[in-house]
Amino acid sequence: MSRILNLINVQLRRDLAAYRGIARLPLRTISCDSRKQAAQSDAHTVLGKRWKDTADTVIIGGGCVGASIAYHLAKGGMKDVVLLEKSELTAGSTWHAAGLTTYYHPGINLKHVHYDSIKLYESLEAETGQAVGFHQPGSVRIASTAARVDEMKYQMTRTHWHVTPQTLIGPERVQELFPLVNVDKVLAGLYTPEDGHIDPYSLTMALAAGARMYGAQIYNPAPVNGLTPTADGKWDVQTPHGTIRANRIVNATGFWAREVGQMIGFDHPTIPVHHQYVVTATVPEVKALKKEVAVIRDLEGSYYLRQERDGLLFGPYERMEKMVLQDSWVRDGVPPGFGKELFESDLDRIMEHVEMAMDMVPVLKTADIINIVSGPITYTPDLLPMVGPHHGVRNYWAAIGFGYGVIHAGGIGKFLSHWIMHGEPPYDLIECDPNRYGKWTDIPFMCAKARESYGFNNVVGYPKEERFAGRPTCRKSGVYELLKDKASMGFHAGWEQPHWFYKPGDDTEYKPSFRRTNWFGPVGRECKLVMEKVGVIDLTPFGKFVVKGKDSNKLLDRLFANTMPKVGQTNISHMLTPTGRVFAEVTITQLSPGEFLLLTGSGSELHDLRWIEAEAADGGYNVEISNVTDEIGVLGIAGPNARKVLQKLTKEDMSDAGFKFLQCKSIQLAGVPLRAIRISYTGELGWEMYMDQKDMATVYKAMMEAGKDEGIDNFGTYAMGSLRLEKGFRGWGAEMNCDTNPLEAGLDYFIKLNKPADFIGKAALQEIKAKGLKRKLSYITLDTDDIDPEGNETVWLNGKVVGNTTSGAYSYTTQQSLAFAYLPLELCSVGQKLEVELLGRKYPAMVIQEPLVLTEPTRTRLQKKAKSK
Repeated sequence: MSRILNLINVQLRRDLAAYRGIARLPLRTISCDSRKQAAQSDAHTVLGKRWKDTADTVIIGGGCVGASIAYHLAKGGMKDVVLLEKSELTAGSTWHAAGLTTYYHPGINLKHVHYDSIKLYESLEAETGQAVGFHQPGSVRIASTAARVDEMKYQMTRTHWHVTPQTLIGPERVQELFPLVNVDKVLAGLYTPEDGHIDPYSLTMALAAGARMYGAQIYNPAPVNGLTPTADGKWDVQTPHGTIRANRIVNATGFWAREVGQMIGFDHPTIPVHHQYVVTATVPEVKALKKEVAVIRDLEGSYYLRQERDGLLFGPYERMEKMVLQDSWVRDGVPPGFGKELFESDLDRIMEHVEMAMDMVPVLKTADIINIVSGPITYTPDLLPMVGPHHGVRNYWAAIGFGYGVIHAGGIGKFLSHWIMHGEPPYDLIECDPNRYGKWTDIPFMCAKARESYGFNNVVGYPKEERFAGRPTCRKSGVYELLKDKASMGFHAGWEQPHWFYKPGDDTEYKPSFRRTNWFGPVGRECKLVMEKVGVIDLTPFGKFVVKGKDSNKLLDRLFANTMPKVGQTNISHMLTPTGRVFAEVTITQLSPGEFLLLTGSGSELHDLRWIEAEAADGGYNVEISNVTDEIGVLGIAGPNARKVLQKLTKEDMSDAGFKFLQCKSIQLAGVPLRAIRISYTGELGWEMYMDQKDMATVYKAMMEAGKDEGIDNFGTYAMGSLRLEKGFRGWGAEMNCDTNPLEAGLDYFIKLNKPADFIGKAALQEIKAKGLKRKLSYITLDTDDIDPEGNETVWLNGKVVGNTTSGAYSYTTQQSLAFAYLPLELCSVGQKLEVELLGRKYPAMVIQEPLVLTEPTRTRLQKKAKSK
């Protein structure tokens, strides 16, 4: 270590661009001078051309993401695509990036993005004639703890049903792929062939060349200094060279995203963080290798390491208390002229990671450092980018917040261009929806979460993971103070909502696990409560909208596949995409003639509202749409004794005859005016009550007091999830989303193909029905031990992958594991035997008749029928 420390100042200020320009391109070398000349030439030729006064799409930002969007739109056939770059292409975060590429992603949907990026990069040079410096030696994620091995097994089952190549390997194979590694602490590795790294500068130039080749226009330097929306939904984009009238704009400006957003009144929750990586001089042991070694990611050491010519490059992610946010840019803006500059490096901040890297790769101990690169990369609170159309204005699209822009660029360009050109996303990517944030995402929260996300970059990723920085936000329900010390809280779109409740003697710590953990018993207790007595749950995080006006019924009939409920009635309805896939599931109640209350999941609030408002604007409907999510609190009560409790607190007749299933009434409960809907997502007898937030505590206390003799208590979302699965209730985002159509999801009852209104997706769904389905959602039980399915696990039959689960849980009522799974039609018959992979083991499973437990309305109806006989 002494030698590496003594040499930290060797050429420390060496120009990065000059170094990497010759270091990364075996097919073509680019000197710093030639890059400068190319940029000047590009600016001259572009600005020397006729300025375009109109454009179909204007992309703001010339990094790899912006260039990819321009390339894909132009290649897809869009005319008049314009990209505006304030200085020169790659300025910002792209030019200094380490350029890592990987198929791996712990999530499900982003695997598609990574796959599309790598496949594009493999062919881009041949297509454009521009060298991209793409190396594909593979990569290995190293596990040196038992929990990490479990995580890799967990990720394997989430990958087997995807096209992504991935293998769990032992220490010997790890050493074959990276001969310089010390395997003393290595237990396993997750190997992904064809991973590697690419030169970010050359990638961007190739994408730009492709965009021009297909007809896009790129102007630089062309800073945007004003954005003005027009009455017809277009944009006037102002630059020093003139104004462009655009049908839509795409913000792809990296760490300038907040400043561009502020031009139209948005404070995008993006913040630059300092990321450092170290480049060594030639290492004799590396030079002696016969082929390039795989990229390694030492997860316990929290760093990546790859070969850089005959040396090594490694980049750590330091702990949250040591990492540095460039929060002054949030407050004061990015300094004028900043583009291809770097921050001062700080080796002390990453020294513990350097030492761990030396232990894992001993040749680093005698390597000379020739560069420490410290540059800005952009983080969002949850580390995922913000991609798609933005709520609040028309035709404003975001492609911002990329902490890993190089691996995301190709796939996101393809994803976003498809959405722009076809009116719907090609697949579900709601976790990257820009509308997942709202006014509650203030600067303190953003900074706390970005710090946490960076520092937790390589921690073990458990199911049902919670992260606690920046919480609670301003979104607290009217009963939060009453419940916060009694429950394990979950975070839902800024809200705190109880997952499960404590009792004396319970282990109350947060203990995430891949197996059953400390909440397993308490959740069973809550399920028993709801099935046998009565429970109360806080459902305030629901997204809640009011739609009213002359054309309200007409608009909703166009948006939803179900018929609209009558006044005082409620139903479940679905918004579909033009190709017939499920965009949203919404509970609709007609409160009064022409006035509707719409309820959606907490994570879908602005996602769904944007879709509704866009259709209202584009169709010219005379309606008023209000988001009342923060104003209205919701309490649910469920269980066989629910009616007894409520009847003590109201004069309203709560009997079956007086208050029917899916009926809505305005009532007084404990003296508080509210709206009650007879519905429960547990499938048991229940009501949901909608009231002013300020009245929630009063109503809650009254119910808990009135229900003492009935055994009333609290229950949380974990219990609700188990109960809904027992009843066969589908969940949006799991059983249905933008990857599924409602027919294969078993939602036929809610889809009215014969209703007169031409709802969005109707024609496509009729065609799907005529052609017949290829797969169907099935209901399966599993024979497990101390583990239960979560969803997205691989389903096997005779050694072959045949499907995937969508959600799963333990049924406390029937004492077994169960799940929903998509299977080919020929495997959907009741009694079909299968296997489901959980943590590397294949557990026996079987298709059964749904539901496992009948809902309360069904049980009541059958009982009445039996009595009548």
